Amino acid sequence: MTGTSLSHRNETFLQVIQSYYQLTKPRIIPLLLITTAAGMWLAGDGEVDPLNLFITLLGGTLAAASAQTLNCIYDKDIDYEMQRTRKRPIPSGRVQPQHALLFAMVLAGLSFGLMAWFVNVLSALLALSGIFVYMLVYTHWLKRHSTQNIVIGGAAGAIPALVGWAAVTNELSWAAWFLFAIVFFWTPPHFWALAMMICDDYAEVNVPMLPVVKGVKETAEQVFAYTVFVVPLTFGLIYPLGESGWIYGIFATVLGFVFIKKAWVLRQSPEDKLKARSLFKYSILYMMLLCTGMVIDSLPLTRHTVAFITDTLSHLTATLIG
Repeated sequence: MTGTSLSHRNETFLQVIQSYYQLTKPRIIPLLLITTAAGMWLAGDGEVDPLNLFITLLGGTLAAASAQTLNCIYDKDIDYEMQRTRKRPIPSGRVQPQHALLFAMVLAGLSFGLMAWFVNVLSALLALSGIFVYMLVYTHWLKRHSTQNIVIGGAAGAIPALVGWAAVTNELSWAAWFLFAIVFFWTPPHFWALAMMICDDYAEVNVPMLPVVKGVKETAEQVFAYTVFVVPLTFGLIYPLGESGWIYGIFATVLGFVFIKKAWVLRQSPEDKLKARSLFKYSILYMMLLCTGMVIDSLPLTRHTVAFITDTLSHLTATLIG
């Protein structure tokens, strides 16, 4: 029966803390913060106020934690049905849904308050919108009803990039939306690789993830198609936007080549869950390092060094030709 307690309730204060911490699915949050930071450094041309950075990342953490807690409440029925998730705090009975809801509301309120007061209202509203998109669009509307759930719902995971940009400039430029697009189109191959690994779990609870409905072969084709699309897209920050230079270009080239190669390998062996796992893990590394490349490229020291090398080479070339 859904909601049946599987374990004893928390017996110590430390166990209570641990249970509420687990509600936030903390392993998901760092990647969201990395895209937030990348947006901040790009918007600030490599110079970011430390306090602004701290408050923005703290606010983003609280917003993401709130969204994940709400997701645990909404999905408590399927979490109980799946062996993999049955021991989570709510289906196991360690946290009551009404208490989790209060916790999520406090987290969301703290996130909005901190960012609106110390950063700006636009970034606070964007962080709040990420919660609504994740819960209403992805979790409620799409997750249990459409194979395109993660494609459209992926907007929630791309919003932190906008939050970072807005935190610095208090506006959203074309470059901010382009960064949003990179994360948005990266999400399907990232998440579908995971879905291919655990498609039996989704099938067990009738969640229409793409590999459940269309099969792993079609999913692998879609993973490859999105990968081939998003890798060239990343170079748009260099041209036509001119937000990043050739240091970032090196990161994007090397990382993109490996990403496409792994997607191709999975396309050739869609039944191989080890290859799906390999792509999933690499997709996380890909986004982390791509954002790192954006940050390094944006730093004034990097820009000055690149300009010096370019000028020196140009001068040498002119001297040799002359």
